[in-house]
Amino acid sequence: MSDQISKYARPATDLIAILLAGGRASRMGGGDKCLRLLAGRPLISHIIQGLKPQVRELILNANGDPGRFAKFGLPVIADEIGGQPGPLAGILAGMDWAAVQRPGTEYILTVSTDCPFLPTDLAARLLDAVKEGAQIAIAASNARKHPVVAVWRVALRKDLRRALGLENIRKVEAFCDRHRTRTVNFGSVVNLPGGVVDPFFNTNTPEDLAVAEGLLQHSS
Repeated sequence: MSDQISKYARPATDLIAILLAGGRASRMGGGDKCLRLLAGRPLISHIIQGLKPQVRELILNANGDPGRFAKFGLPVIADEIGGQPGPLAGILAGMDWAAVQRPGTEYILTVSTDCPFLPTDLAARLLDAVKEGAQIAIAASNARKHPVVAVWRVALRKDLRRALGLENIRKVEAFCDRHRTRTVNFGSVVNLPGGVVDPFFNTNTPEDLAVAEGLLQHSS
């Protein structure tokens, strides 16, 4: 996490965060990437720790036996569309869950579960962007967009279901391009005990996980 306390580091109490863990993790060797250990704890524990103060509720999107995530105490929702079509299916599952289980919810935040260094102001800044007129607000850093890390209007769920089904759209960017989307820049780096890193650094491979371990090596 950044060593700077942002003016945005406040609870975003009207957001539900969907932690996306439904991928195949092929570059990590398969299995649940979010359960790989980083500094002695599962990756997902780092995500939960960073996001819990920022949102009203955390939900996990994962396929297969939900019991393997029981110790984290989160509701687990699976993709409604079979075949693991990608993160858009998890985003739709999150929208549908929010609409049914938390009626009146206007927005959800989605994050991938392989980004252990998320900004402390992530939820609030993305939420501000959609409240200013966007339908989707996407995080960015170092001139690169991270479309899976975003706030979405729940009202988009019907169009997203149609895009995934009838139109066979699979790329997150392709769906975003058809709606009012804003990009929110979170800067270049966050400061960690072992150095600096992009705030949306992905632990996609065992080598990435080793880099993340080194960045936390002096942390208590």
